[in-house]
Amino acid sequence: MAGFADCFVTLSAGLSVSDAADNSPQELFRCRMMLVAAAVLWSLSGLFVKSPPLDVIPLEVRGPLLACYRALFAGAMFSLLVKRSSVRWRPGLVPMVGVFTVMNVLFVSSLTRTTSAAAIFLQYTATAWVALLSFFVLKERLQRPTLVALAGAISGILWIVLNEEHAHHSVGNFLALGSGFSLACTLVMLRVLRDEDSTWLTALNHLSSGLILLPWALTLDVSLSLTQWLLIAGLGIVQMGTPYVLFARAVRSVPVTEAVLLTLLEPILNPIWVLLFWGEQPAAHVWSGGALILGGLLAMAVLRRHASLQ
Repeated sequence: MAGFADCFVTLSAGLSVSDAADNSPQELFRCRMMLVAAAVLWSLSGLFVKSPPLDVIPLEVRGPLLACYRALFAGAMFSLLVKRSSVRWRPGLVPMVGVFTVMNVLFVSSLTRTTSAAAIFLQYTATAWVALLSFFVLKERLQRPTLVALAGAISGILWIVLNEEHAHHSVGNFLALGSGFSLACTLVMLRVLRDEDSTWLTALNHLSSGLILLPWALTLDVSLSLTQWLLIAGLGIVQMGTPYVLFARAVRSVPVTEAVLLTLLEPILNPIWVLLFWGEQPAAHVWSGGALILGGLLAMAVLRRHASLQ
């Protein structure tokens, strides 16, 4: 995933996250710093994918190839954290793995075909898709904070997509939109499976996604250098695996709405790293469209916090 817009959307959608426990000020500060560190690490996806060593991989295979090996490295790390007693079979695991694999390929591919800013902003529209899917599939009522996020997401999508002048970027923008929708489908499946251990589901998603893509990846006439392998391993372990562990530990102590706000650092920092290191300058309409999307999410978090305090 975007490194883990999924955890942000999981929180903002209210999926299987318990309320914060009482903690000392020192512990709360430590957990907040862990959340900040997780958001910073998640924000490195564009920095890794757009790095010069990975940028030389042929464009037509770069996205799926990176998605395959990134997922395998992350899945190997997650599998070390799974308790044997948590592993069990359910038919719902099949569609969950399927939509996760689609999301994984679409997001990484979008990073290779549009700006990092557009890719991450458009994937964060998953919150809007989750709300709509929950309304139509799970028959859940749309609440006012969610409607605010929906309005921001729809406005941002239209602004980014309709103002895009480069055909190459347009393809990437639609791939990013698809990744947001498939991420939402994944999260709806996680809700259906919410009585399962989340670490088991995360490990299964990543390992299965990598293994599904592996037979195709092995047929490619692409030889990766040691530097490329190290970057892909970093993409899976440093950018995806490590922040998940930090997030899972910290969210037990930090209030949900505060965790949501801190993880908003990811989509803000993602394009900044790419700009600073690789000189990619997103167009003004991407920044303004992203502001609409993130503004809606921010307003939703604030409204939910206000409601919880009443």
